[in-house]
Amino acid sequence: MKSKLFFVFSIVLIMVFDFTVGFADNPIIQNIYTGDPAPMVYDGTFYVYSGHDEDTLVNNFYTMNDWRCYSSKDMANWTDHGSPLSYTTFSWAQGDAWAGQCIQRNGKFYYYVPMTRKNGGGAKVIGVAVADSPIGPFKDALGKPLIANNGAQDIDPTVYIDDNGQAYLYWGNTNLYYVKLNQDMISYSGSIVQVSPKPTSFIEAPWLYKRGGLYYMVYAGMGSGSENIAYATSNSATGPWTYKSVIMPTQGNSFTNHPGIVDYNGNSYFVYHNGALPGGGGYHRSVCIEQFKYNSDGTIPQFNMTKTGPNQIGNLNPYNQTEAETICWGSGVESEKCSEGGMDVCNIENGDNIKVKGVNFGNGAISFDARVASAASGGNIELRLDSVTGTLIGTCAVSGTGGLQTWTTKSCKVTGATGIHDLYLKFTGGSGSLFNFNWWKFSSSSVSTPTFTPTSTSTPTSTRTSTFTPTSTSVNSIDLNHDGVINMADVVLLASKFNTVIGNPGYVDIYDINKDGAINMADVILIAAKFNTIF
Repeated sequence: MKSKLFFVFSIVLIMVFDFTVGFADNPIIQNIYTGDPAPMVYDGTFYVYSGHDEDTLVNNFYTMNDWRCYSSKDMANWTDHGSPLSYTTFSWAQGDAWAGQCIQRNGKFYYYVPMTRKNGGGAKVIGVAVADSPIGPFKDALGKPLIANNGAQDIDPTVYIDDNGQAYLYWGNTNLYYVKLNQDMISYSGSIVQVSPKPTSFIEAPWLYKRGGLYYMVYAGMGSGSENIAYATSNSATGPWTYKSVIMPTQGNSFTNHPGIVDYNGNSYFVYHNGALPGGGGYHRSVCIEQFKYNSDGTIPQFNMTKTGPNQIGNLNPYNQTEAETICWGSGVESEKCSEGGMDVCNIENGDNIKVKGVNFGNGAISFDARVASAASGGNIELRLDSVTGTLIGTCAVSGTGGLQTWTTKSCKVTGATGIHDLYLKFTGGSGSLFNFNWWKFSSSSVSTPTFTPTSTSTPTSTRTSTFTPTSTSVNSIDLNHDGVINMADVVLLASKFNTVIGNPGYVDIYDINKDGAINMADVILIAAKFNTIF
């Protein structure tokens, strides 16, 4: 996608979103085109499953080969989990990974997805895949379609499990259908029912849920030449459905829309798509989210698409290891499967950047670790606050590692990072791909009551010979937490990396005071030589 979408990203973004203060947070994903979102809340995490609109269209029509999964705990920074499922997972499918929905039951995750059937004359069918984790990988649960009813109308499945345990699968295009799923979630009882009358203006993209004893059917209806989002309600999961109103009018540079509504941490969220990214449109869509409140009578208010998205819930803790693909807004970067597991950020070029929103540095950070890999000469990660040109708090130099999946941890000192800020990771260097980026983590200057007493006498695993000379080391480099005094607080910080060596994930260069490639008693001795020195 980089070759086209982000070639003009920095210029076109300004025209599209009119940023005057900072980047907007809708669409929530910027490195690929995403559409047909389906939210799910599980184990304290907000998941969004989406389709994936390929950059290059085939026959000037939807070109979709897999589904994607993203998650967030704060509704601002989204972790990319890659593709948990593709149409190629189903031996009987030939393509068209269109809108699906995932649901959890009895420790399993069931993903209902429409595709085009092989040798079916272009007929759409609905399959079901199952996984042990919300991020997959999913596998075909049946080896055949679950629903093969009415050709092109068998798309856009939505699934809901009622309070009494009965599960319902709705779907449809032009007409609306449903079946009652069995407890196994991969078979159904009774016949397929066509809803008649269908909800007013229903076209496609049904979304079924229940709130306060009332059932809601949210769907794409026909607006002024393009789809809007409307809804109907019922006292039963099977209708009849009473039309209420339009939730989101036609807008957003896409002739389709696709809704999903869930509650999370006491808030209500509406998930949809538009064509807002550069190069976007009806076949190149992007997932967005709006936060809303129900009216006192349970009705849903009408609202428009925004650039800002929902409010952030809480703040990100930078002292926990954070995946590099956890992003509020990214410019130029892409993602891929990582040899160390999960995903990594790739195709990083000079000037690209990542925004992480609402990072709480507390009393201050003193160092930064980055897990990186480079097949070339590397580059730099500039750490900036509140904007891509904001206060520089540190620069992490990344050298070549011998390959884009040959990983090492690089570190740098950090100064001036206190309180809550948006963190920008700006990448600089030469031409072409600089390096790949797996995860990052800050270390804090805050330490509890020092209780550390060095007891380890094990020989470091480094093969390098220590040649330290205390008098050749600057006092400033020994004050690890930069509080103006060399004391046990610095020893405690060093102890957290004790017996790590170059190449280990935990190795932090600034704690290796004598630069012999290992963090050990030799470094403690250097601190002791300057103990209680005050600047």
